[in-house]
Amino acid sequence: MRSRPFRRFPRGVRANAIACATLLLFAVSARAQSLETQAAQAAQADERASISALREELDKRIHELETLKHKLADEEANFARLSRALETGKLETARGTGGTDVNGQPLGTADGTAADTSGNTAAPGQAVQSVQAAPAGNTTPPSTPAPSQPVGQAPVADTRPPAVAPIFEQPGVLTPRHSFVVEPYFQFAYSSQNQLSLVGYTIIPALLIGLINVSEVKTTTLTGGVAVRYGLTNRMELEVRVPYVYQTNDTVGRQIFTGAASNSVISSNGHGIGDVEMTLRYQLNQGGPDKFYYIGWLRFKSATGKSPFDVVTDCVTTCVSNTTGTGLPLEQPTGSGFYAIQPGLTWLFPTDPVVFFGNFSYLHSFGKDETLTLRNGATQFLGKVQPGDIWGFNIGMGLALNEKASVSIGYDQSIVLPTSQNGQTVPGSVRVVLGTLLIGYSYRLSPKTTLNFSIGAGLTRDTPDLTLTLRVPMSF
Repeated sequence: MRSRPFRRFPRGVRANAIACATLLLFAVSARAQSLETQAAQAAQADERASISALREELDKRIHELETLKHKLADEEANFARLSRALETGKLETARGTGGTDVNGQPLGTADGTAADTSGNTAAPGQAVQSVQAAPAGNTTPPSTPAPSQPVGQAPVADTRPPAVAPIFEQPGVLTPRHSFVVEPYFQFAYSSQNQLSLVGYTIIPALLIGLINVSEVKTTTLTGGVAVRYGLTNRMELEVRVPYVYQTNDTVGRQIFTGAASNSVISSNGHGIGDVEMTLRYQLNQGGPDKFYYIGWLRFKSATGKSPFDVVTDCVTTCVSNTTGTGLPLEQPTGSGFYAIQPGLTWLFPTDPVVFFGNFSYLHSFGKDETLTLRNGATQFLGKVQPGDIWGFNIGMGLALNEKASVSIGYDQSIVLPTSQNGQTVPGSVRVVLGTLLIGYSYRLSPKTTLNFSIGAGLTRDTPDLTLTLRVPMSF
């Protein structure tokens, strides 16, 4: 078979074909460049959109952060107000009685103004704002911050003074409103005195014609009872105290007017209800850390106990110019026999880490006509007897040992004025100073019960040598 010869196109056709191919190549290249440009422009637009979205997200986050900062500042301000409101309460809980007050009341309950133990700035009814925080690990905050909502009321400021271990009769912490405190108590007192009696006359100094009688008197007094306190308001309380007294007296000496060679002992005792007392207390100011608290009080003492003039004395015809008998009572009294009223002022000054406290008082007894009861059933009229008024003051310091225990130390002094009879000072009656050094301990047994114990040592001759007092206040 014969092969066909290669056919050659004319030169013009070939040139046109080359030109068309070149144009096609240029068109494809231009199209490719246009597509690349469009792709780059689209990428740039996407990048700008992403940056814009990120900026918007960042602005949103910054706005939310500013909102949270404002809320945090508000909460810090509320926290500062509450801290100032509880500042005195902190003194009470940390340095008073370790979590409870002298009444056994849990700290933080109202006194005179509700559980504030301090005087402060948080106003009653003020709402506390809360900050809602996002859960841990959640990086996307809520689209709109949650508005702060009131969740309760700020604690009302408690204006009660801080509690200390009690060593004096008048407590410093008042009972909260509509609350009861029942305080059983027991007291032991012992005193010993030497008495010297000279019966005769002197010829020259240091030469006595007559009898010298030296006797030693030992007295033991046991007092048990209960005190009930009730909070009338947040700053006022009423107390009623009912004691039961048992007292013994032993007199050791030579029998007078007999010239006996040996000592004899004359003993007597008595027991029964003592003088019932009622006391009204009112807190005068709000006080606070490094500020004084003042509590005014008024005590009324009845004459429910057996009077010294009601017991039978060892006298036959008379006891004033005694010539028969010893003149000593055959039974010990359980009360003073006189009504009395006693106003006073208690002050406390808390300063970290101790609390200083004290009292000023004045007791006035109402005089009345009295008659002695003699051994044979006869009586001897004495006229109007007016017991001497008593000025008293004391001062002490309390310090907490831990959250449950505290200790107090103090000094108590009373100045007893002379007794008068029918407007005249009784012969031999002089001003008497009674001074006692006291140490007290307090331990919280439970949130509502506290054990208080104090020891008193007499510093003057007329003061009981030893006094032990146990109190167990229980709150209801």
